[in-house]
Amino acid sequence: MKKYDDIVVGSGMSGLTMALILGMNGRKVLLLEKNPSVGGSVSRFYKNGIPFDTGFHFTGGLQKDGILYDILSVLEIRDLIRPIFLSQERANCFYIESEGRQYEVPYGIDNIKKKFKDYFPGEASAIDRYFTMVQKVCDITPSMDLRTIFSEHILIDEDFVTLEEVLNKITQNRVLKALLSALAMCYGVKPEEISFANHSRMCLGLYHSVARIENGGNALVEACKKKLKDHDVEIRCNRYITELADINNKKVGRFVLNTGEEVSGDNCIFTIHPREILKILPKEYVSRAFADRVSDFESSAGFFSVFAVLDADYEEPEFDSSILSIYPHCDINALLDPAYRGVPALVLIRSVEHVRDKTYKTVNAFEISFPEHVREWEDSKTGKRPRSYQDYKRSRVDDIVSRIIKVFPQYKDKLKIVDSASVLTFRDYLNSPDGSAYGIKQKVSQFNLQGRLPLRNLYAAGQSSLLPGIIGAMMSSFIVGRTILDEHTFREFIFRNLTT
Repeated sequence: MKKYDDIVVGSGMSGLTMALILGMNGRKVLLLEKNPSVGGSVSRFYKNGIPFDTGFHFTGGLQKDGILYDILSVLEIRDLIRPIFLSQERANCFYIESEGRQYEVPYGIDNIKKKFKDYFPGEASAIDRYFTMVQKVCDITPSMDLRTIFSEHILIDEDFVTLEEVLNKITQNRVLKALLSALAMCYGVKPEEISFANHSRMCLGLYHSVARIENGGNALVEACKKKLKDHDVEIRCNRYITELADINNKKVGRFVLNTGEEVSGDNCIFTIHPREILKILPKEYVSRAFADRVSDFESSAGFFSVFAVLDADYEEPEFDSSILSIYPHCDINALLDPAYRGVPALVLIRSVEHVRDKTYKTVNAFEISFPEHVREWEDSKTGKRPRSYQDYKRSRVDDIVSRIIKVFPQYKDKLKIVDSASVLTFRDYLNSPDGSAYGIKQKVSQFNLQGRLPLRNLYAAGQSSLLPGIIGAMMSSFIVGRTILDEHTFREFIFRNLTT
């Protein structure tokens, strides 16, 4: 039986980060991945030779000394990543159909405040108050900066009040409230459910900068793989844990894999969905309260996605300079409600992709969607779904194309649909229980599965653990790494490549 210091389960960005942190500190690490290749939703897929992003499309925090810039520096992979910063003046564009108006939102907090005050001259004090509160929350959150991550996270007042409650106190302008909560689409939770603190933590990076990455999420995955190889981290794909055995004094002695192999490890870190962790834990070591807590976690929003490409001869200046989000109205709570049956929110991301000697102009479209929308086909599998499901997909694709052409009429007869995906597609290809885009909902007063589990050498990390998205997933691994490594080793590791 092969013995490791640490076993990491799941190779999304949290798993890759966890394996790197441990491997770079001289530990013998095994990384297990259920799929045929590592990367999870961060990896791209190719259709007809054209690259499309699966779950990672843009990020904040890549500016110098930004949170993601620092993370990549500590992991010694920043030089392998080339950010493509969007237009600072109009990185995010929000078109609210009920208002018949588009709002262009820059990045840089001072720039955003100035722009919002131009749009809403009577709301200057509300705008200032909102961004002051956001900054205050992030300033006192240790996990928002690797330099302060050594301190324990303490819940603050803003963890117990919702985003909607805060917005209702500072303004009655419904359009301003919609714009201030518009980035809820980046974590998939209603303003009436998310705490103001977590909303602030997830949005701050995008307020400072917005960037894509050359070669998308594949660049991150390949950079991590290269570094893992340098530190002899063993990667096994098509592998997952089926049984925890030889449990003594609440510590697992053996981990049985789906192949029948058995391995041992001083620690095992799960970066997979909490429900999948619960399935693995022996029932006799799981309290009713713990099981109920995990079972009560709700899924965040998912997407129905359309992947398209423009004709090779189509020319358009500043083709990929901004992200366009189309909201039919200002009620963000309704748009993120599974019971909502009106026109959904739609996000359009355009990019220029270079593959060998060819250039492609791609258009990725994402409509908010939920497992409830495909409930009648939930027992089917990709490639074996009934005709009714295919009709459902065709109908949604047609609707999305119509909305794209309405916004960009110049794309008529130039846009070719390459592929589409429902939440069931994401569920099956990514081994996600429900196909949600951001794991579990981050709800006010909810205690997520973070850190040590009921058995002493088991830990939980990942986007369902701390915060959703690439930054939350990676930071969760740093927090767990802080627990596994001794403090001196961890501090030395952090500051070795981190500017002070």
